[in-house]
Amino acid sequence: MNDQSLGEFEELVLLMVAALHDEAYGVAILQHLEEKLDRKINISAIHVALKRLENKGFVHSRFGGITKDRGGRRKKFYVMTAAGKKVLDRQYAIRTSIYKDIPNISFS
Repeated sequence: MNDQSLGEFEELVLLMVAALHDEAYGVAILQHLEEKLDRKINISAIHVALKRLENKGFVHSRFGGITKDRGGRRKKFYVMTAAGKKVLDRQYAIRTSIYKDIPNISFS
């Protein structure tokens, strides 16, 4: 799993799963990402990304209890796995390293 990469959107979804920790489910992830990114996101895109992250072993899912306010449907919660944390750490290190390579250019 160490060689698996993350696309930009997958990385954002995985970061939000980590940030929300035990309260990460589709709609919560959607709302927080829309707020952070200041743009509309399709819930289907969130679900596709979560499925791909789960298939790669970067998140694990579980179902919550049945609630009346959801018409008897259960929420599917996600948590980041150790492999997910490792890939995020690697992405962060790569991005930081490249950012540090940018020369100190004045644009004024």
